[in-house]
Amino acid sequence: MSLAAGNTDFALKLYQQVRGDDDKNMLFSPYSISEALALTYAGARGDTEKQMATTLAFPFGQAELHPAFAQLNKGLIERGNAEDDPNSGQTARSLKIANALWGQKDYAFLKSYTDLVNANYGAGLQLVDYVNAAEQARQQINDWVAQQTNDRIKDIVPPDALSPDTRLVLTNAVYFKNAWQFQFEAEATQDDNFTLLDGSTVKVPMMQQQKTFGYAKGADYQVVVLPYAGGKMSMLVILPDAGKFADVEAKLDTATFTTMTDSANMKYSPIRLFMPRFTFTYTLPLTDKLNGMGMPDAFDPVKADFSGMAEVKPDANLYISSVLHKAFIAVDEAGTEAAAATAVMMGVTSAMPEEPIEVRLDHPFIFAIRDDQTGTILFLGRVTNPKAEQ
Repeated sequence: MSLAAGNTDFALKLYQQVRGDDDKNMLFSPYSISEALALTYAGARGDTEKQMATTLAFPFGQAELHPAFAQLNKGLIERGNAEDDPNSGQTARSLKIANALWGQKDYAFLKSYTDLVNANYGAGLQLVDYVNAAEQARQQINDWVAQQTNDRIKDIVPPDALSPDTRLVLTNAVYFKNAWQFQFEAEATQDDNFTLLDGSTVKVPMMQQQKTFGYAKGADYQVVVLPYAGGKMSMLVILPDAGKFADVEAKLDTATFTTMTDSANMKYSPIRLFMPRFTFTYTLPLTDKLNGMGMPDAFDPVKADFSGMAEVKPDANLYISSVLHKAFIAVDEAGTEAAAATAVMMGVTSAMPEEPIEVRLDHPFIFAIRDDQTGTILFLGRVTNPKAEQ
C-alpha cells in the first residue's frame, strides 16, 4: 500500500464515522489530519504507536513513513503550484502545506524528535508559555493558522482549549486555490431548485456548461471528474440517484471508492453539467472519532506512550488531550478555494454517446479534491444544502 492509498482508506473510514452526526454539509481534509497526526506518531512508541498506525492506515514504519510524507508533500506542492501556460489565460493556482510545533518553553523535548519532524515536515519548534500565558499562546497558534490559510481558518484553537497542563500543540494547515480547466460562464448561471434530503427545495445559483469530462455510471450513482487548471488536480463528484443518497453514502468504503474512480470504468464523454455554487465552513472535533476508530491509548493519560517525544516521567506523562479540525470551501464559476487546519493538543496528567449526458447536481452529492498523479485526497465532503454556510 502506498501512502496515498493509506490516506484514502483513512479518509473514507473517517467519513463513515462523521456522516451520521447530522445531515448537514460536511468537509474535512484527510491529508491535513493524517499529517498532523504523523507528527504525533513520530513520538509514539509501544501499543500507542501500533494503534495509531492501524487507525491512520500508515503503510510504513517510523523509518520509512516520515521521508515518504516529505516526498509526497514535495510532489503535491510542485503540482499544486506549477506555473500556468501564459497563453492559457488561466489564473494562478496555489497549494500550501505547512506544519509547526508549539512547545512549552521549559519542557525537555527530545532533540531526536524535534530534528526528525523539522527535517521531514518543516515543523520547527516554536516556544510558548502555556503555564503562565496560555491565551497568548492560543493567539500565536491561531494567527499562524490564519496566515497559512489566507485567513480562511480562524480560531482553530477555541478559548479555554489550552491549560497550564498543555505541553505541545502540533498544527498542520492546507490551503488550495485553483481555477477550473473549463470555467463556467457567469452569464449562464440561473437560479434553480435544489432538493434537500427531506424532499423540500431551496433556490440556488446553478452554474452550467457543456464540455467533455471523465464520467462513470453505476447502478445508483454517477461520477464526474472536473479538472483544475494545469491538469494536475481535480474535483471528483459522486452524484447518487434521487432518493439514493443515504444508500450510496453508507457503502462508500475504499473498495467502492476505488471502483467508482477506476480509470478503466471512466470514459470521457460530452457532459451538460449543472452545478450549484456553494460556500461553507465545517468544524470537526476529532478526539472521540479517533478514539473510537482504534487508537484509545493515545488519549489515555496513563496508557499513552510518547516516549519518543520526551522523557517519560511518572507524574507528567504526555498524552493527546484533543484533536481539532476546521475546513472551508468556496466553489464558483471560476474555480475552487479550500482550506483546512488540524491542531493536536498534548498535555500531561495533570462510451462516447452521440448526445451529451445531462448531469444535474440538484440534489445532495459527495465530492473529493485530489491529486491526479497519486490519488491523494486533499479534501473530502458532501453538499446537502448549497445555501447553508454553517
